[in-house]
Amino acid sequence: MTHRLPSAAPLLTPSRTAVLEGIAGFVPPDAVANDALPAAWGVDDAWVRRRTGIGERRRAAPGVTTGDLALEAAGRALSAADRSPVDGGRPLVDAVIVATSTPDRPMPAMAPRLATRLGLGGTAAWDVSAACSGFVYGLAAAVGALTSGCADRVLLVAAEVYSTLLDPLDRSAGILFGDGAGAAVLRRGAPDEPGAVLALDLGSDGSGEGLIQVPGGGALERSRPGEFGPDDRYFRMRGHDVFQHAVTRMTQSAHTVLKRADWAAEDIDRFCAHQANARILSAVGARIPVPDDRHVTNIALVGNTGAASIPLALADAAGRGELHVGQRVLLTAFGAGLTWGSAALVWPEMAAVAGIDGADPAVPMPVA
Repeated sequence: MTHRLPSAAPLLTPSRTAVLEGIAGFVPPDAVANDALPAAWGVDDAWVRRRTGIGERRRAAPGVTTGDLALEAAGRALSAADRSPVDGGRPLVDAVIVATSTPDRPMPAMAPRLATRLGLGGTAAWDVSAACSGFVYGLAAAVGALTSGCADRVLLVAAEVYSTLLDPLDRSAGILFGDGAGAAVLRRGAPDEPGAVLALDLGSDGSGEGLIQVPGGGALERSRPGEFGPDDRYFRMRGHDVFQHAVTRMTQSAHTVLKRADWAAEDIDRFCAHQANARILSAVGARIPVPDDRHVTNIALVGNTGAASIPLALADAAGRGELHVGQRVLLTAFGAGLTWGSAALVWPEMAAVAGIDGADPAVPMPVA
């Protein structure tokens, strides 16, 4: 059974919503080009590009965790929002949300640790687990915190180190996934402001949980001794079925959020979908429809970075000057669960966004 918010649900109030005021991304400096993939996989650059649109992906170095990438992206986003984490001892961010499928530990959540590393100890902090839909789900959580009065400003971070989950013998996943983090700063504001989040849509279908999963490593494995082996702690995906679901769900969700925002497809200035693979992006864009020249994408450079893919793509485009104040931006994502979601927002004016490459970090990379 599929669970969805009613189409008439009052997601946002007429007088206030979340307003985006800063966004940034970070990827590790180590790039793995298609020609450097394991010879045993029997692939070359042309084959990978044709099937996925990916030319290279980034890998975190040994000892660098999801939390480390999250810290880098968070520092950059705060700078892009022209904020420091603490001003005169008073936190300017009063909630931290982390979306990830690759947390540093099963417990505790990553967000409290990230808040403390940023100098925001005592701030409300929690994780969101919605796989590749995590940034959109986290955006909905941020909107809720802001419009309910629980927070005045929220730091939303999406970070993944998928390389820790990949089976070295599984080329189907190995060619796709990269490591990276993206972050956004949002404040309470009005729907008529640049940066305003105007509409949201979320959905899920747990009957498809087996299509994308890491079978082992959790309470299910510990409660059933003997049923799981070492390979069950690797990422598994049924690619053909996932393709069909991803295209259908993202297209439907995008149409729903367009209706809620009172936008037509031709009103979309920029379209940023979860960077799953180029064929999915093309199929969804064609069904909305959105012309190819309005797509925001950087999958060729970083691969599929899970929950981090949307903020990474937006930060990359903003850094290249491809996003402008007042543009209508449509976001959509699909991930394990199954989960999906979309958002409509108007692009804000913000400080220059740093490039996503690891060679120019906003703050030193910690290893502790």
